[in-house]
Amino acid sequence: MLSYNALLEMFRQNSVGIPLITRKVVLYHTATKVAYIPPVTSLFAKIPILNLIVALLFWKPFFAVLFAPGLVCMLIALLPIIWFERKVTARVQWRYGPLEISRDIGGLIQPMADGMRYFFQEVITHREAHRPYFLQFPLLTFLPVLLPILVIPVGAIYAINTPYSIPAAIALISLIPMIIVAIGWASNSKYAYVGSLREAFMYFSYEIILIVAAMSMVILYGSANAIEIVREQSVVPGVILNPVAALVFFIAIIMATSRFPFEIPEADPEVVFGPFVEYTGIIFGLVMTIAYEKLYLLCLLFSILFLGGWNGPFIPPLGDLSPVLWLFLKTFALMMIFVFFRTFYGRYRLDQALKIGWSTLMGFAVVSLGISLGLGVINIAGWL
Repeated sequence: MLSYNALLEMFRQNSVGIPLITRKVVLYHTATKVAYIPPVTSLFAKIPILNLIVALLFWKPFFAVLFAPGLVCMLIALLPIIWFERKVTARVQWRYGPLEISRDIGGLIQPMADGMRYFFQEVITHREAHRPYFLQFPLLTFLPVLLPILVIPVGAIYAINTPYSIPAAIALISLIPMIIVAIGWASNSKYAYVGSLREAFMYFSYEIILIVAAMSMVILYGSANAIEIVREQSVVPGVILNPVAALVFFIAIIMATSRFPFEIPEADPEVVFGPFVEYTGIIFGLVMTIAYEKLYLLCLLFSILFLGGWNGPFIPPLGDLSPVLWLFLKTFALMMIFVFFRTFYGRYRLDQALKIGWSTLMGFAVVSLGISLGLGVINIAGWL
């Protein structure tokens, strides 16, 4: 069993380096005197328990899950992206509520009102529901959302460094639809059942092409390690090397996150939010964000595979947070593009979406695989 000091030393040896908070801040200086604020971390360095907590917070595996690219970054992305989706849709479609209410402050009263409704509305469990599972499954959604964070690195910040980080992340993200189907079953409602079945059908139509597109890039770079893949894109990003794989992965993300025109499992006019139709209050707020959380994770993978990941000019004051900044900006820009589709696309029928996934996109996925194999052969021959 590790002693207190040994545990503290273990955390400090693998801590995140952020010069902005670990260096002295000079207030003023004269010829004989210099006044400065000591580093934030040094304030707690000699206080028992507090120094261990601070060391734990900056310990890279814990920092990756809790802050970047984990919960905090996800929350920072989700809150403005939901607001942006409402505002841009209202602007294009002239929706009175999100566009006109509290216009002087950017319509912030609308999401605040929604948040209050989620927090204070009664959580109703109807009598036909499978009660224990009905309440447990929405809480269990955090498990498949957080697990991929363990294997997704951001520069030198990662929880688990594995040579199979890309396949592992995709496999763990693939658990999310199973929870959604289980939520529909636990609701024991015909509309929830319909939404769950649509989710299951969509899952089989996009999951294979998503995997094939990702594996195309793994073959192209000769590694399934995200760190190696980003390093290989220091000059040319993957979207240029294999644009077909990027296109397939891009459309697969739209299908996987139920964005328009593939918003089929929820389909408000037909099944009224699909698998989540029976949920109210804060529980509905939790299940509503599942699609946005999955969008965040898949946009992280798209950025790593096709947009150079965290490659960008290094910012010395940020230290290890510099790669986090560049990856977050790319991920958030992608999320803005995906939610923008809501403004002008209609919704495909389920049979149309399945046909697109199993015929058109499957053909493109096979082509992307062939492109990667061809480029790999050319590279082995020394022509690249």
